[in-house]
Parts: sequence; C-alpha cells; structure tokens
Amino acid sequence: MKGAPPAFNPRVVLGIVVFGAAAFLATLYFIAAGQTSGGSAGSGHAIARGLDGYAALVRLLEEEGHEVRVSRSAASLDEENLLVLAPPHSADGEEIAEIVSRRRYAGPTILVLPKWIAFEIPARAPVGAEDGWVYLADARPPQWVEDFEGRYATGLAPLALDGDGAAHWQMGARRGAMPDPGNLQVLEYGTVIPLVTAAEGSVLAGYYDDGGYYPVLDEAAGLPRADPEADDLDTDRWNFTVVADPDLFNNYGMADRERAALAHALIDTAMEGQDMPIVFDVTLNGLGANRSLLTLAFTPPFLAATLCLLLALAIVGWRAFRRFGPPLAEARAIAFGKGSLVANSAAFTLRTGRLHLLTAPYARAVRQRIADALHLRRPDDAALDRAIARRLPGAPPFAELAAALDTAGRPQEILRAARALKSLERKLVR
Repeated sequence: MKGAPPAFNPRVVLGIVVFGAAAFLATLYFIAAGQTSGGSAGSGHAIARGLDGYAALVRLLEEEGHEVRVSRSAASLDEENLLVLAPPHSADGEEIAEIVSRRRYAGPTILVLPKWIAFEIPARAPVGAEDGWVYLADARPPQWVEDFEGRYATGLAPLALDGDGAAHWQMGARRGAMPDPGNLQVLEYGTVIPLVTAAEGSVLAGYYDDGGYYPVLDEAAGLPRADPEADDLDTDRWNFTVVADPDLFNNYGMADRERAALAHALIDTAMEGQDMPIVFDVTLNGLGANRSLLTLAFTPPFLAATLCLLLALAIVGWRAFRRFGPPLAEARAIAFGKGSLVANSAAFTLRTGRLHLLTAPYARAVRQRIADALHLRRPDDAALDRAIARRLPGAPPFAELAAALDTAGRPQEILRAARALKSLERKLVR
C-alpha cells in the first residue's frame, strides 16, 4: 500500500459541509417562522400597514403590555385566547360561522367586518408611498354576511353622517368622530346588544345576545347585571363581538387618540376581565402557513425516521472523515520479481497448511548446494559429515540437522530447523 496525494483539502470540505448544514437549518427556521413569503402582501389584515390594515392596533396592544400574536396557523382558531378575525370581502361566510361556533367554549371572538375596497398604490403614482400603503376606492358591505343567516342573523347598512357633527360614535361616556363619517357601516339588524353606537343610534359594534352570562359586557352596555344562578344563562359560554365598521380598529381609525382608546377598551371588554393572549388571525386573508418541515420532522410518527436519518448521517460523516486524506493505493495482487513470487508462494503454502511438505525438498536442495561447494562426487550424508568436520570443526553434522527438519511438525519447529540448515550452508558456501 502506498500513499497518494489527497483529492480535496479536508478543511475546505468541512467548511462546505458546515455551511450547507447551516443554510439548511436556516431555511427550516424561516419556513417555521412564516418568513418565506411577503409579510405585508395584500391589505386588510393584521400585518398590513395600509389604511385598511390593523398593524397599528397590534402595535398599540403590544405597547400596552398585552401578549399579542399574529397567527398564520389554523390551530390558533381553537385555542383559549381572544381571537380577532378580520376577513376580507372574498371570505367564506359559512367557514367564518363555523369558526365562531367552535370557539363559543374556547375563548371570546371579535369579528371585524370588512368595508373598504382598497388597492395598492402603484410605484408610478406621483406620491411618496411606502410599501404596503393603499388607496381606498370604495366602501361596500361584504356579501358573505348573508351566510350568517340562521346562525348569526346579521344585516349591514350604509350610513352617512354630517361631517361637521361633534360626535359620530359613543360608548358610554366616550365620544368621538369617525375618519370618514360619510361612509359608515352599521348593523341594520341582528340579535346584538350595542356597545358602540352612531349618533343616529345605529349599532357600530356589539355582542350577541345568545343566553350567555357576560357581566363585563353588560356593564359596558349599560345593562343591569344578570343573575349567574338563572337557569336560562350559560355561564361557560364566551362572548361573540361584532365590529360592523372596521374604521374603529384599522390603521385609518388609529390615527385618532380617542378612537385608539375606544379600540383598546373594546378589546379589554371582550376579554371579560381575563388576562389572556390576543391572537390576530390572518389565515382567512390567505396568509396561512402549513406546518413547517422542522415541526413535522420532530413530530410523531416522523420523529422515528428523523432520528434514524440523523444517526445514519452521523455514521456516514464519521466514516468519511476517518478515511479522508491521502488515499491508499492498492498494490498488485501478484507483485513483479522473483522475491515477490517466492513471497506469494510461501504465503499461499502457509494459508493451505502444507508447510511440512517442503521439508524434504528443502533438505535435498541444501544437501546439493553444500556438496557442490565442497566438490563431492557422492553427496551422501556420511560423506557430507566428514567433509564438514574437516572444513568446520565443531559444526553440527548435516545428517543431524536434516533429521531434525524431517521430524519437525509445527510451523515454528520447521522454520527453526530450516534456519539451522541455512546457517550451516552460509558458513560453507562463501
């Protein structure tokens, strides 16, 4: 075996492997975090920065110390939290009604109805617009509200107020103006108890009167406190609040301090005095994310396959770096030259266990070489012993060494006797 120059530098290969692994893990992380898509694409949702978005309300609640989360997962729809739904005009009303129904015993729900038809400001427009900014083209009630019929009877109607009026909305002692009083959206009918009303008495926001026990909301609505022991009240049910005009919650409305305070008060009221997480859902806006590869990889039943894969990768990597570096070139099975041929033949004889068959031929070959060196015509053992005694007084007789070789049985004994004969031959053949 001989060394050959390495094909690659081990340090370079290690750097490539580490960089590739880090890039792969980073990809899995960003998929899990939902940051692989345009975060501010579209409008009318919790991460939109346009007039019809709700990013300002999210930030306001975070600054006020609430635990706020924007959810791209449908799993949050069934968790115990305050869920804020702000679906677009293209949403499915039956799907929204199903979500609300499932949450009645999981947590309170606020449904913000859409109103504005918004378009992103084009880059060629002669205005200094930032990413995510929109212009409001029209105010139109969503058609999917009709799908609430039979479960949550709700009807919407437009309302135009005088822009010079002192107050456009009120909630208890709170009063204020709407950003666009000529385009209000109010509840035309519905089994709701008003929380925020317009100057005309129309309902801008309210909670459903569905036989639940809601003392905090009743107090905010100016109603007497209900008896929790009444048989017709469901004390385990959470409230369902509807905001008919999104300008009470969106970025357009958050430009005014009083409307921002009203939005915060509605959020606090809907939580019914509980301190719970506030989740803004964006799955209904088409921004939902599937479960990430990273989450699936470490979730049964995929966890077992992941562990096996990691173990296999570790073994392959260990084996690769153990044998990395100058590779060993294999030598020929049968090398060139007489010495190699003899070595190969001897190795073959040893492997077959037939070493004892070589003792007699070896003794005859040594006898002949010694006889030639001593110029003997008849190389019998007696003549050899006499000639050896004359040449090397004190040397062991050849017959004795040959007999020892002939009687040797184990490989060590055979080699020892053969070396003795070879030693005698060297002394005589010079």
